[in-house]
Amino acid sequence: MGTTVLAGALVLFALLVPNRLERLGPEAFFRLPAEGILLAGLLLAVPPRSRRLMSVAAGALLGLLTVLKFVDMGFYSVLARPFDLVLDWILLDDAAEFVRESFGRTGQVLAVVGVIVLIVAVLALMTLATVRVTNLMVGHRAVATRTTLILGTAWITCMTLGIQIAGVPLATKGNADFVNNRIEQVQAGLKDGRVFEKQAAVDAFAKTPPDQLLTGLRGKDVLFTFIESYGRVAIDDPAMAPQIDSVLKEGTNSLKAAGFQSRSAWLKSPVTGAGSWLAHSTFLSGLWIKNQQRYRSLTTSDRATLGSYFRKTGAWRTVGIVPGVRRAWPEGKFFALDHIYDSEHLGYNGPYFSWTPVPDQFSLEAFQRLEHGKKNRDPIMAEIILASSHNPWSPIARMTDWDELGDGSVFNQIKKEGTDPKEVWKDPERVRTEYRHAIEYSLHSLTEWVERYGTDDTVLVFLGDHQPVPTVTAGSTSKDVPVTIVARDPKVLDKIADWNWTDGLKPAENAPTWGMDRFRDRFMTAYGPRGD
Repeated sequence: MGTTVLAGALVLFALLVPNRLERLGPEAFFRLPAEGILLAGLLLAVPPRSRRLMSVAAGALLGLLTVLKFVDMGFYSVLARPFDLVLDWILLDDAAEFVRESFGRTGQVLAVVGVIVLIVAVLALMTLATVRVTNLMVGHRAVATRTTLILGTAWITCMTLGIQIAGVPLATKGNADFVNNRIEQVQAGLKDGRVFEKQAAVDAFAKTPPDQLLTGLRGKDVLFTFIESYGRVAIDDPAMAPQIDSVLKEGTNSLKAAGFQSRSAWLKSPVTGAGSWLAHSTFLSGLWIKNQQRYRSLTTSDRATLGSYFRKTGAWRTVGIVPGVRRAWPEGKFFALDHIYDSEHLGYNGPYFSWTPVPDQFSLEAFQRLEHGKKNRDPIMAEIILASSHNPWSPIARMTDWDELGDGSVFNQIKKEGTDPKEVWKDPERVRTEYRHAIEYSLHSLTEWVERYGTDDTVLVFLGDHQPVPTVTAGSTSKDVPVTIVARDPKVLDKIADWNWTDGLKPAENAPTWGMDRFRDRFMTAYGPRGD
């Protein structure tokens, strides 16, 4: 009897479990599932020979749906969206790599083994449970038939009257809707390649002669800097706003004292929670890169990026500071970078900070040492990735004397004094606090570098790549990130006066909001002949 009750509860769980953690409350399981009632009726009606095959197939299908719902829970928790059955398989490998880099090889192996065991267990137990419940119904056919008819009538009544419990409809067809949404998602994913191909064929600057490109920036060092996970929540959330506002005001004032002016606004990222490379490629290519399929199509095409156009002029040396890259990165050639400095080539001999291989302050100092500080050099266009604010935000580096950075060994003690990610992630509020500290560190690193090393020819464009994970955004669906342009030469900011951006490092709440894919063409127009 206990096993039978457990089997029934397992089948009911599979029919009613939602695919998002925030909906996983008691009210979710006090509902009438249309699919369960229909399945019971079919199993009672079919001949005995077909019944067993149908019950096994139904159990396996319920198991697969349950696994997919569990995967959705993970994707919603990190990316604020469901798993894409066409486009997201490659991200599972990235997830395993992230676990390894954050919690070590042992943590990765345990996590992967645990996931595999869970999937096999769910499929097997769900099939066995469905077969056992089917046998129970057949053994008590009269009672099962009456019960099915009563539940069917109750479902129709509740659906017609819209009866709810704690705001949740009592009658549900959630699994049917879930499957239908997945079918539509697959169809859209299969069509997306053709849609993207047409969009990528349009480039307003493809035929512009090199001597007419970026004329308003000739002789300047142009630095495009991405701050990992620097999203709108850092500025708007009441729990973080006071501290971040203080950092931004301090940065605005100190830069002004050093002769720099700044303008800020908002960009809408194609991703949230993770997927930085999709945001970077969107910003640089002027195309909406919302999934891995588009990214692969882009990086194997001849589409010109901001880096391509800077290189095409022959007036800039293009370099990349990419501390998050720790293995071969063939896509780097696509972004038209003359030289790439990854985590192994920045001269850093300090410790990792969870996922982050190199602290931001050291990355920027390395850029100064390796490129920006050289004498008699050509102007530089640099793509700089600041990774210290990457999830899991524990432990976090802190600012130290620039003259004492050395080879990074100074960070060994700083890491020892930091927090433990396993402890931090037990409490969502601690996660949010550590995220704020990480953003503060990245902003301090960048603004202090400009004060220390910026010149009349420095033009800094910095922005967030995406919002952080939902644990930090606390329900916000916004994909907005701040973007700022900093320069000492007033002519640089005069060229974007009609953009109506906010003075300073902090964008106003009502500052313009553009899709991140629109920045490339607007930037090139403002600093091309038409903007002169």
